Amino acid sequence: MKEGIHPVYATAKVVCACGNTFETRSTHDSIHLDICSNCHPFYTGKQKLIDTAGRVERFRQKYQKAAS
Repeated sequence: MKEGIHPVYATAKVVCACGNTFETRSTHDSIHLDICSNCHPFYTGKQKLIDTAGRVERFRQKYQKAAS
């Protein structure tokens, strides 16, 4: 392998939006996640709606009016 062309592969701190933190190895020094294995519905068995830009609320309002 050529010298000096590869990035530094060191320990990185991973921080999730739920507050969970753990360490892994990466070329970045810190990684920020929106969802991890502690809060992901597949692993926890709990449904969690991730609302981006109010889409879930707009959907509920739209079909609540239609059903009435």
